[in-house]
Amino acid sequence: LGVGGALTVLMKDAIKPTLMQTLEGSPVLVHAGPFANIAHGNSSIIADQVGLKLVGPDGFVVTEAGFGSDIGVEKFVNIKCRYSGLVPNCAVVVATVRALKMHGGGPPVVAGKPLDPKYTDEDLGLLEKGVVNLTRHIENNLKFGVPVVVAVNKFATDTQAELELVAAAAKAAGASDAVIC
Repeated sequence: LGVGGALTVLMKDAIKPTLMQTLEGSPVLVHAGPFANIAHGNSSIIADQVGLKLVGPDGFVVTEAGFGSDIGVEKFVNIKCRYSGLVPNCAVVVATVRALKMHGGGPPVVAGKPLDPKYTDEDLGLLEKGVVNLTRHIENNLKFGVPVVVAVNKFATDTQAELELVAAAAKAAGASDAVIC
């Protein structure tokens, strides 16, 4: 295509992790190039090693292991961890009531259109059908021998009963804990 030189100029700094800051003021290293963390991407080994050095022996580093345990965590454990020698202490699976309702057979979500009431009103039956997806992700992560914690991102329309159903299902599936965030 004749764009090698232009791409080299764009990517020459991609090897360097970018230090950023969270809204809470915590430092964050973002690394792996402009498209590495989509779908099944992982943060780079360099970023993890820099992070571990910065936090010291008593600190911890949260690293990206991709989207989903069906490929993201498998790539993380089978490639990144084997190559780097790094061993995770815990896996965090992030879930939402809305996404689990979609997995339970909820109606399509269309960009630019309001959410169907199935997603904003309490529907424990639909949610219960979708929780099997979360259960499978927990089971997949447990196969790698690390404890699993489920982080349930809470939306204003989620009811307490829905959040409790997700947390209980996560723990029943083997998660060490389920935290409503």
